[in-house]
Amino acid sequence: MPWITRSSRVAYENRWIRVREDRVVTPGGSDGVYGVVELTHPAVFVVALDDEDRVLLVHIDRYTVGSTWEVVAGGTDGDDPLTAARRELREESGLEAAQWVEVGEMDALNGVCVAAEHVYVARGLRAAASAQELAVTHAEEGIEDARWVPFGEVLAMIADGRIRDGETMAALALAGVHLGRFR
Repeated sequence: MPWITRSSRVAYENRWIRVREDRVVTPGGSDGVYGVVELTHPAVFVVALDDEDRVLLVHIDRYTVGSTWEVVAGGTDGDDPLTAARRELREESGLEAAQWVEVGEMDALNGVCVAAEHVYVARGLRAAASAQELAVTHAEEGIEDARWVPFGEVLAMIADGRIRDGETMAALALAGVHLGRFR
């Protein structure tokens, strides 16, 4: 038996998310309440690779979990996903890419969220923002550091817990499959 939604109400909403409370009938037939977080707009993740095939990681201070290593990411804010990916790469790294490939789509925390995400690999990178512009963005977004890391080392960072962000892990997995790294 599929889930049945009897009613739904918005419990909270801002410009980034909406939180719903749904009265449901579970697949087992019992009544229940289900909380759902919906992203207002899809998110984008950018696996930026330099000429040495290293991945750009940013070290960012997240309100929820503290400092974390991640790939470049952000919300689309209503823009086309590729446009948003280009913007996020420039804002977080000061770079532009000549080549863009969408390597997949994913759903974040699909047990509690409706959060569509698009993953891109960006190559052919060049500087596009001044150090001053980049410093302002880093301060606004809580970016503490950025580092180029060989793909194999990125996998080691996942294995030893230095990378804990699930969306970064999934984005790297999609990029790795696209690049033929997992054969």
